[in-house]
Amino acid sequence: MKLWRWILLLVILAALAAFGWHWVAEDPGYVMVQLRGWQAETTVVAAVVSLLVAWGLLSALWFLLRWPFGAFSRRHRRISRHRMREGLIALMEGRHGDAERDLHRASRLDALRAPALLAAAEAASRRGENSRALATLDEAGQVAPRAARVLRARVLRRDGKAAEAVNLLAPEADNGNLTPGGWRELALASLASGDTRRARQALEPLQKSGAFGIRGFAALEGQVLAASLRAAPDAAALNTLWSQLPKAQRRVPAAIDAYARRAAGFGMVLPAMDEVESALRREWSPLLIETYGALGGDDLEARLRRAESWLDAHPNDAALLLTLGRMCARLKLWGKATSFLQRSLALSPTSAAWEALGDVHAGQDDAALAQRCYRNALALARGESIEPLPQDGRSTRLDTRPIAVEERSEHGVPRLPE
Repeated sequence: MKLWRWILLLVILAALAAFGWHWVAEDPGYVMVQLRGWQAETTVVAAVVSLLVAWGLLSALWFLLRWPFGAFSRRHRRISRHRMREGLIALMEGRHGDAERDLHRASRLDALRAPALLAAAEAASRRGENSRALATLDEAGQVAPRAARVLRARVLRRDGKAAEAVNLLAPEADNGNLTPGGWRELALASLASGDTRRARQALEPLQKSGAFGIRGFAALEGQVLAASLRAAPDAAALNTLWSQLPKAQRRVPAAIDAYARRAAGFGMVLPAMDEVESALRREWSPLLIETYGALGGDDLEARLRRAESWLDAHPNDAALLLTLGRMCARLKLWGKATSFLQRSLALSPTSAAWEALGDVHAGQDDAALAQRCYRNALALARGESIEPLPQDGRSTRLDTRPIAVEERSEHGVPRLPE
């Protein structure tokens, strides 16, 4: 508060005190108390002050009388809060045994019972002691039933009992009373049990809750939609499901990838290609670029020319270069395939690129180089070091440095590189 406000407040209080004193001084009032021959006379102001002093003395006396008895409860609360803090820290550090012990001790305080038991159940589940976790959740269900139910479903799903987790959450889901964590567990458990329809039903309330952020929800949505499309038994069911999906879900890259690959598997290459190309025109996606090159069909040369035209806008896209290399390898254009794949490896070394380069060398009957590429693909997947390919004089060494994208000013004038 600013200084002038304090000054104004003090002036108002002083004025009220002055007027109050004059009002009381004119007529201070009269109070007489008489009890069994004892009589006391005083003014109203003195009586009020006496009562306030007496109330303060009694309160202080009551506090002094209660203090020895409350010392034990205060110590219990202090120790319980300390154990709760240490237990949560141990849980985050991965010391699950210590966390479970401290959290169970902290649960003896009623105010901490629900969170302590839930955290202890999570610690037991991470240790693999699912029976102990479920027993702890039985106790937690008495004080926090909804949270305990969600955590029980998570424990069951981790234990490979996804169907039981779905059955546990289904009644509340049908009534629309699940928490955001419950909807997420329902979606994951439904996926694990093969019930993709119920998993899709959990997406809408989960999106409305906004509890998991844009990236977290997008990852789960793509996982659910891709699993649903891959589970389509035939072309008719696939097209029906695809047409019933909302427009926003039909633009999810993972869903488009799953639909295109499944449709191509049923012989519907043209519809799959149309969906992928439309999606790439709307928004560039490395995942769909890989899908574009993986689809079959007899128009591979036309698709290669179309993909090569995208290099002007995306010259440093490793996924596009990998796709171009694979398509050239299928057309037995070994020189172009090698150039694209080497540039892709220079930008972003991946196991898929090394494997594709091994296929190119195998197609050229160079078993030694092909085996080295395959070994590099396995080594990279395992996180091990790779063995560079030898440079010989049979071909001109390729420039594998990333191509710089030309930058222009707002007037269209190219900028010089820094």
